[in-house]
This record gives sequence, structure tokens and C-alpha cells, in this order.
Amino acid sequence: MEPLFRLYVPATLANLGSGFDALGVALDLYLEVEAHPAPEDAFLYEGEGHVEGTDNLIHEGYRAGMRALGLEPRPLWVRAFNPIPLARGMGSSSAALVAGVALADRFSGGRLGREGVFRVAAELEGHPDNVAPAVYGGFVAALSHPPLAIPLPRPEGVRFVLAVPPYEVPTPLAREALPREVPLEDAVYNLARGALWPAALCSGRLEALREACRDRLHQPHRAHLMPGVLGAIERALEAGALAAFVGGAGPTLAALVREGEEKEVAKALAPYRGEGRTLVLSIGEGYRWKAP
Repeated sequence: MEPLFRLYVPATLANLGSGFDALGVALDLYLEVEAHPAPEDAFLYEGEGHVEGTDNLIHEGYRAGMRALGLEPRPLWVRAFNPIPLARGMGSSSAALVAGVALADRFSGGRLGREGVFRVAAELEGHPDNVAPAVYGGFVAALSHPPLAIPLPRPEGVRFVLAVPPYEVPTPLAREALPREVPLEDAVYNLARGALWPAALCSGRLEALREACRDRLHQPHRAHLMPGVLGAIERALEAGALAAFVGGAGPTLAALVREGEEKEVAKALAPYRGEGRTLVLSIGEGYRWKAP
């Protein structure tokens, strides 16, 4: 049977430095999913890493979405092509969960809606900063309790340069590195800079992002998992980046740059990337459907 439709869900970057578990942005790199009802669950996977079995995150999101509606999940045949690097801080797991919940929305006749897809996926993920941009696209500010996501203005003429090292940093390991308490001055430092992100985007004062991206709550505590990352952030800023920060749990380092300045910033980040790869991507859209 031919797939009924094709779904595209973007890679994302969470935190943006100062906005820990609150800010994120979508990238122009998309998980591609095809699906249709079948006699039994099936899963075909191509792309980054190796994933198999019907306990994958797409099926998990689909089942959660259907059950949130009080519906029994029907068996689903799913084919996924995933170009998003796994365990690199680019939202591969969130893209899969959002894809599954979006499938539930589609198969229920749109009963969840985009807000419902966000709500269910954010609860599954446990934090909203990857899920929100995967659902809505662009820059987004979000929280889980209560579930709320507000898209922010999208600047023109900018791109992301991503230095993707060859090793993984699993999110649970990165979470374990965080302290249970932080000094009041560090909390205030991040609150002020996290507030600068939407202020800078709304006013068009992108030069303020250089300060908005700075962080004391998570990047310094995880730096031992990503050798050289703090120095690489400073080199990116010195090379002209508007902002530079660790994507999610890492180890990907993301630099927001004006178009035409990608090469200089990529060169500055090459030592950190090592034997990994450099990606240059635009700001992405929220999940969307296309006919096959």
C-alpha cells in the first residue's frame, strides 16, 4: 500500500545558551515520515544511526497521542528517513516524538490540533524547548506546566553554522552533570540574558544576542563532556557570530551568523569539530505535510 501522506519534522536547537529548558529554534533539516494503517505495527528506518523495532519514538508518540484522545491506537506501518544526527543536541528524539503525535492528530481527523500535538509531545519529552520549535517553527519560547508556546519573530538574512563533533553526549548524562542548586547571582544572570532573546528578536537589535546567549546554568557544568567547547564559543563570537551556544545537551556547537559570514565562523569552529562535520542551515519551519 502506498503511503497516504508524507510528514516533515525539523531538527531543533534547545536552550540558546541562557534560555535553559525555555527557548529553542527550528532548523531547515527534516525528519521525513510516511505512514499508513496496517494489520500490525512495522517500522522501516533509514538515515543517521541505527533504530529498529516498533518501540521506537515515532510509534511511542503516535500511541500517546491516540490515548490522549481516548482512542485505541491502530497498528501503523511507518517508514522514516532521518538526516538529523543522533545524540548530538539537534533534537532528533523530539522530532520523532512530534512526528508520532502528529500522526495521531492526522489519523484522528485533526482532533488534537497543533496545540494538542505540542502539549502531548512536551509531556512525553519532559521539557518543551525542542518540541515547541518542532511544532511551530522558527524561534519559540515555551514552558511545560502549564503547556504554553509562543513563536518569536524570525530575523532575515541569518543562518546557523553548526560544528558537530564525532562523539555523542546522551541527554541523561548531560542532565546528571547539572548541579541541584545554583547561586542566586547565576540565576539572575541567566534570567536577564534569557529575557534579552525575545527583546532582541522583537526589536531587530541582533547585536544584543552576543550577550543574550551567555550562560552560567548548564554549559559550564557540562563542558567536561565536550572538550574545548567554552573556548570554541568565544572563538565563534570573535569571528563575528551574532550568538554561539551549545545545542541542547550537546555536543553540537551552534553559531548564528549573518549570511556571507559562514566561512569565517566555520573556520573558527573547525578545531572543536575535529573529525566531525560542519552544517550550515537556515531557520526551519514547524512540522508540515506533503502529498507523496
